Amino acid sequence: MSAEPYRRVLESIQEAARLAGRDPKTISLVAVTKNIPWEQVLPLYQEGQREFGESRIPDAFLKMEQAPPDCRWHMIGNLQANKIRKIVGRFALIHSVDTPEIAKKISSVSGELGVSTSILLEANTSGEASKHGLSPDAWLEQIEQVVQLPHLSIRGMMTMAPLSEDEKVVRGCFARLRQLRDQIERKVGIKLPVLSMGMSHDYRLAIAEGATLVRIGTALFS
Repeated sequence: MSAEPYRRVLESIQEAARLAGRDPKTISLVAVTKNIPWEQVLPLYQEGQREFGESRIPDAFLKMEQAPPDCRWHMIGNLQANKIRKIVGRFALIHSVDTPEIAKKISSVSGELGVSTSILLEANTSGEASKHGLSPDAWLEQIEQVVQLPHLSIRGMMTMAPLSEDEKVVRGCFARLRQLRDQIERKVGIKLPVLSMGMSHDYRLAIAEGATLVRIGTALFS
């Protein structure tokens, strides 16, 4: 497996950052390894990649066993309440906390296990029924009950844009997440430095709108 696609993506991230007037060092790549065996991921590790994203718990745990211990694993898939006990304490960051109820469950399990769990709040900025996460208005209404929960470190926000050829539509979804983050920071007085948005087909647009984490899979392994 060649690492050349990985190098091209890194160069593209740097270029997109420069075009947006941003420091490329403020943007991190999460390599999404869903359906990719570790032996095909290894060349990326050898190039220096350490942040990896998984959406399926069994696959993630298998790769955790195979990978060197300095890898940082991100849970990016939809969360079911009955699976939360399995993932708390195993992931560096959980991206897909899409309701206050899920946040409460993570808080409760984290307390039982004596850990603090880093999370992102997932917002549905496109309005599509197929997307997870509360609407921006709903998060603004309910954020206070989440920030009061113990054993959580709320690091920022996450969203997914629609599969659209219209760049204005896609950028608008990313811009709404950034605006929501700013509103929440003002409302509850906490800092939310992480904006997880942008995938293989739209990460350059996400960077233009302030992404600090881009979740890329297909472009790395094709």
